[in-house]
Amino acid sequence: MHTLINTAILPFKAQAFKGGQFVEVTEATLKGKWSVVFFYPADFTFVCPTELGDLADNYSEFQKLGVDIYAVSTDTHFTHKAWHDTSDTIRKIQYALVGDPTHVISKNFGVYIEEAGIAERGTFVINPEGKIQIIEINAGNIGRNAEELLRKIKAAQYVAKNPNEVCPAKWKEGEKTLKPGLDLVGKI
Repeated sequence: MHTLINTAILPFKAQAFKGGQFVEVTEATLKGKWSVVFFYPADFTFVCPTELGDLADNYSEFQKLGVDIYAVSTDTHFTHKAWHDTSDTIRKIQYALVGDPTHVISKNFGVYIEEAGIAERGTFVINPEGKIQIIEINAGNIGRNAEELLRKIKAAQYVAKNPNEVCPAKWKEGEKTLKPGLDLVGKI
């Protein structure tokens, strides 16, 4: 298996439900800013609404970082609207719920489960140039954490602005980073 890190996102075109409207989303939509493509298995399920609700609760923090979120499942944009209209948790979502009934997006990102017709729980952070910087894929029964995702995005944004530095494990904004060099070899 090859890695998608630092690769450009592949072309796609899809319909999404956002802000009470149906909107088109393409790979070009994601360029020019930091983006999170957040795959989840299906609407009207169990772990998925807890994850999407967690993202919704932290959405203002993502926005402060200039990050937009695109939650993607293999459901249609019509199903996303119906879920939005019937669930208090999903109703608070302000980001795009992208439909991928043709599975193009899920296959582009390598998270499509052929035998189930759904996507894995995949999280992809994309830089403004449209290149994947962070990948996290969880088994279907393991939910993700928006605060940890925010921490990772802050680290990705920091090293993008400071290419001669790296962020160590558990790095948080404002903490010390490392400058790789011979003087650090064997001293960490």
